[in-house]
Amino acid sequence: MAKILIIDDERSIRNSMKDILTFEKHDVILAENGMEGIVAVKTEKPELVFCDIKMPKMEGIEVLERIKEFSRDTPVVMISGHGTIDTAIEAIKKGAYDFIEKPLDLNRILITIKNATDKTLLIQEAQTLKTKVSKKYEMIGHSEALEKIKHMIEKVAPSDARVLITGPNGSGKELVARQLHEKSNRRDNAFIEVNCAAIPSELIESELFGHEKGSFTSAIKQKKGKFELAHGGTIFLDEIGDMSLDAQAKVLRALQENKISRIGGDGDIPVDVRVIAATNKNLKEEISKGNFREDLYHRLSVIIIDVPALNERSEDIEELIQHFIEEICTEMRTSPKQIEPAAVSMLQECEWTGNIRELRNVVERLIILCGPTITAEDVQLYK
Repeated sequence: MAKILIIDDERSIRNSMKDILTFEKHDVILAENGMEGIVAVKTEKPELVFCDIKMPKMEGIEVLERIKEFSRDTPVVMISGHGTIDTAIEAIKKGAYDFIEKPLDLNRILITIKNATDKTLLIQEAQTLKTKVSKKYEMIGHSEALEKIKHMIEKVAPSDARVLITGPNGSGKELVARQLHEKSNRRDNAFIEVNCAAIPSELIESELFGHEKGSFTSAIKQKKGKFELAHGGTIFLDEIGDMSLDAQAKVLRALQENKISRIGGDGDIPVDVRVIAATNKNLKEEISKGNFREDLYHRLSVIIIDVPALNERSEDIEELIQHFIEEICTEMRTSPKQIEPAAVSMLQECEWTGNIRELRNVVERLIILCGPTITAEDVQLYK
C-alpha cells in the first residue's frame, strides 16, 4: 500500500492515525514537528503527507511551502482543529492536496488517501509516457552538422522566436521542431502539428482557424482550429511551402495581431502560440514565382535552421542503424539483432535519397527478412 508521513505535534493524534493506517496495511512514518517532517519527506520520500496546521516553532503552512520547494508532486493534506474557510483556501493556494478538519473522520481519511495515491500514480504514468515520447523524438548522431543544429536548438528554444526549418524530405525536420518545443518554456503545453500539404486548400482555413456551426454546408457543429488548440504552446506548420496564398494571408494576420477569427465568426479570438514552420522547398524561389508571400516569409524566418541530407552526415549512419535496430525490435517484441561491420559499411556507402526515413525503412526490412545477424549479403539482397 502507500507510504504515508504524519506530521503532528500531538502524540495522541499521531498514534491514533498510525494505528488506523497500519490496520489498513499502509506504511506509516511519524514526525512530531515541522523540521522532522521536512527531513522525513527528503529521506523517506512518502507518497502522501498529513500535516497539522497549528504546530510550535514551524506552522503547517510553512512546512507545506518548504515541501513544495523540493517535492512538488508529493500530495500534502492539511489537518486542523481550528479550521476556517480562509485557512483552507490559503492551504489549497499554497499547493495542498486537501484540507481536513479535526476531529478526523475515518472514511474521509481513507477516501482522501485513495484519491491522492491515484493522482500520484497518474502523474508518474504521465511522466513515464512523456519520457517515452521525448525519447521517440531524440536526435541521434554526433556529426559536426548535427552538433551545430543541437547547439542552435539550445540557444533558440527558450525564446519565443519563430523558426523556419528547411531541408529535404525525411531528413528530420519534425525532430528539430519537437526539440525546440521540449526545450522551451512552453513544453508543458500543447504541440500541435499541421501538415499543410496533406490538407486540401478549401479546408486549410477551417483546419487552422476553426469554424462556427452552420458557417458552411458540412459545418454541423462548432470546431476549434489548430491555432486555438495550440494556445500557450507551439504550432508546427509542416510543408508550409504548399499552403495556398489565401491561407498564407490569414496566417500572416494571425502572426501580426496574435488573434484569429473562426469561419463564420463575428469576433476575434486572442491566441498565444509559438510558430515553427518547415519546408523542403526553396521559399525564396517560390516568392519569385509568386507562390509564397514575401512578408510571411520574413515573419516566419526570424531563425532559420537548415537540416542536412543524410548523405551529408554519413558518420551518423552507424549510430542511427543501431538505434533503429533497438527501437524496431522493441516494437516487434523480439531480441535485438546483430549487424556485421561490413553490412554497416555498405549502408554507409548508399545514396539515401529518402534520408533518415528511407534508412529506417531499410533497417526494418532487414530485421523482418534476415536471420539473427544482418550480413553484407543481406544488405545487397534487400536494400
